[in-house]
Amino acid sequence: MTDPLDFSYESRPVRVVFRPGAAVSATPGEVERLGLRRVLVVCGSRGAETARAVADALGPACVGVHDRARMHVPTEVADAAVEAARAAGADGCVAVGGGSSIGLGKAIALRTGLPLIAVPSTYSGSEMTPVWGLTEHGVKRTGRDAKVLPRSVVYDPELTLSLPVPLSVTSGVNAVAHAVEALYAPDTSPLVALMAEEGVRAMARALPAVAEEPTSPDARGRALYGAWLCGSCLGATTMGLHHKVCHVLGGTFSLPHAETHTVVLPYVLAHNAPAAPDAAAAVARALDAADAATALRELSGRLGAPRSLAELGLTEADLAPAAAQIAGQAYANPRPVTAEDVLVLLRAAYEGVPPTTAAH
Repeated sequence: MTDPLDFSYESRPVRVVFRPGAAVSATPGEVERLGLRRVLVVCGSRGAETARAVADALGPACVGVHDRARMHVPTEVADAAVEAARAAGADGCVAVGGGSSIGLGKAIALRTGLPLIAVPSTYSGSEMTPVWGLTEHGVKRTGRDAKVLPRSVVYDPELTLSLPVPLSVTSGVNAVAHAVEALYAPDTSPLVALMAEEGVRAMARALPAVAEEPTSPDARGRALYGAWLCGSCLGATTMGLHHKVCHVLGGTFSLPHAETHTVVLPYVLAHNAPAAPDAAAAVARALDAADAATALRELSGRLGAPRSLAELGLTEADLAPAAAQIAGQAYANPRPVTAEDVLVLLRAAYEGVPPTTAAH
């Protein structure tokens, strides 16, 4: 962004309730506020117990719990959820859980127009965006539609107390990725830049505290606050190279979502830093470090996160086809994207070498 006073910013109408215990205590009120009488609760198998507690709190306003959310939202999973919502005569949807559950809720909203309430239990940030994703025949498609933006988001730090530390770390770095890309997006703005830097700072400080004391309500609350800010940045801007890399690796090569974001982020940031020095400097400030990409890799590595794509199951033979697929998609990025450059980036991430090598 050349002139900080030349920008556009669209504020999106999302109501946020943030407090311990809010999943059970506040969700019924949000359902009532929207005038909903027959809501379907959606979740994944891992978060079914929490979702059922929310469903119990909703009482007769809940017409069922659909617990079949899966990572990357396969189209057949979305089809089944839409059918369940229609069969139940639902007039709204409450998604309880991580990005997969909220993604499934968004798929229902996209196809039916039903209002969505999100009760996140991880740091994915999806709840603050109008972005949806569906995977069909090994290809993940994403889009933006105001229909999928939750009307209310209920943040309850207590829901994240049982989130395993490894998943907390990768989910948190996934959130940081949203803020990093927002800093160099073509439609960034001063307000987004403020939220992004504060989001990275909050998450980077919270994650070591979460790793040290996973049941600390204060640490969990600060991480969730960081996730909210980072997710808001993603909702306000256009995704770039980082998210496209992760969508291809997840949708086509079935790599785990948050872990992939965690491994890839330092390499994409190192690649883009020469073309986005202000963004790299903001991330470095937030991390209190000299080099943003190195600091991100060290932070996640210190907390036990995966360091390479090889650890996540990618093979060397996958690198070239992945690079070709990534480079074949048009999207905004501060540095031109070529198959050759992406292959260099992917090879460095595959091997887990220091990320500065991907910048040359």
